[in-house]
Amino acid sequence: MSNPHKGRTGLDRILRAAGYSWAGLRAAYLGESAFRQEIWLAIVATPLAFWLGRDWVQVALLLGSLLLVLIVELLNSAVEAAIDRVSFELHELSKRAKDIASAAVMLALLLCAGIWIAAIWQHIKT
Repeated sequence: MSNPHKGRTGLDRILRAAGYSWAGLRAAYLGESAFRQEIWLAIVATPLAFWLGRDWVQVALLLGSLLLVLIVELLNSAVEAAIDRVSFELHELSKRAKDIASAAVMLALLLCAGIWIAAIWQHIKT
């Protein structure tokens, strides 16, 4: 048994996948306030990463930590949407899934904050 939507190949598949990805980013930006806040944080912080980072590795860590927050937030939003699609009824498994996804966002934010604080501290120290 195969999925009839998986039959595309080559450039057609790549273009359609890019379109779906863009639609997902747009849906997250328009429908998720946390994602909007994190996007704007990343936009403001990106130039700071180039100023704070001493070399390309530090810049990559600073920018990568921002990107990780966005990725995890997208996955959190996807989990929430899938669960809400099934039912708005309160259920222990639905709550657990949403709480775990939320915890993943929190850990990504803590990692990002730790990396940025360390870079700022190093910048101030020298």
